[in-house]
Parts: sequence; structure tokens; C-alpha cells
Amino acid sequence: MPVEGMAGEGMGDGRRDHRELIAFRVADQEFCLDVQIVREIRGWTAATALPRSPRYLRGVINLRGAVLPIVDLARRLGLAGAEPTARNVIIVVQIGQQQIGLLVDAVSDILNPGVATIQPAPDVASALVKLFVRGLLPVDGRMIGLISLEHVLPDERDAA
Repeated sequence: MPVEGMAGEGMGDGRRDHRELIAFRVADQEFCLDVQIVREIRGWTAATALPRSPRYLRGVINLRGAVLPIVDLARRLGLAGAEPTARNVIIVVQIGQQQIGLLVDAVSDILNPGVATIQPAPDVASALVKLFVRGLLPVDGRMIGLISLEHVLPDERDAA
């Protein structure tokens, strides 16, 4: 289910008063991310584990001849992770020069909020929370966390 090219349609003047976000569920919580970084959404494929990798790195899969690391987003966010089933999906995203797969429970919606409706993470949140949650989006009486993916991949401390 490719979603490339959806963001920015009809905005020939280059302004981005609205952004398109893809909403998904992880461990009974809702999150979203900018649809422009999403390359595709695919069903769960068993990953090949890598030795001595962080617990949240499920392993790698072969995606049309390329090695794709799969990050269990629930584990990476410190939430209760479960063993994946056929109902789980992988959101393939582009972060800089690298593509990674994010294991999530389900994709639920495409949101079109105004930029002004995205609220900053509260000051009571820890610095670690703010590494992963860029803001909060109130939608129909619930809060959806806007994910920041810059710190999703393992860094040198995780690898040590």
C-alpha cells in the first residue's frame, strides 16, 4: 500500500499550512508521523535476528534485494511489546539516507491537521520522551503522539 506522493498535493505555492500524517497504533497507544517519509506499508514478515543487537531491533528482512532493519517501535518507545502476528504491519520509512521498517500494531488513518493544532510535549515529560515525541495532536477527544524518528535507530551507546 504505497503512500508516496500524497503529501503536498495541491500546494503549488510551496506553503505547508497543513501536513498529512499517518496514524498508527503501538501497544494500545496512538502515534503518527509525517506521511512524506513513508515509502510503503506492508504486512509482517519474520525478521532474521542480528547477534548482539538492541532488544528493540527485531532483525532484518529482504526488501526487493535490499537489507531492511526492522525496529519494534513498542520496545523502542519503552512500551510493552508483544510477539508480532499476521495482523501487525511494517511501515517502511526513509530517515536521511537509510530506510528502516517500523513494526506497529496497525495503521489507522491519514490525518490532515493544521500545524497550529499540534501541541508541544508537556514540560513534565522527561528528556527521553521528548527525543521520541515531537508533539501531541488532539483528535476527537484523544491525544495522538507525533513521533520524531531521528533517534529510533541504534546509536553507539546502544551498540556497545
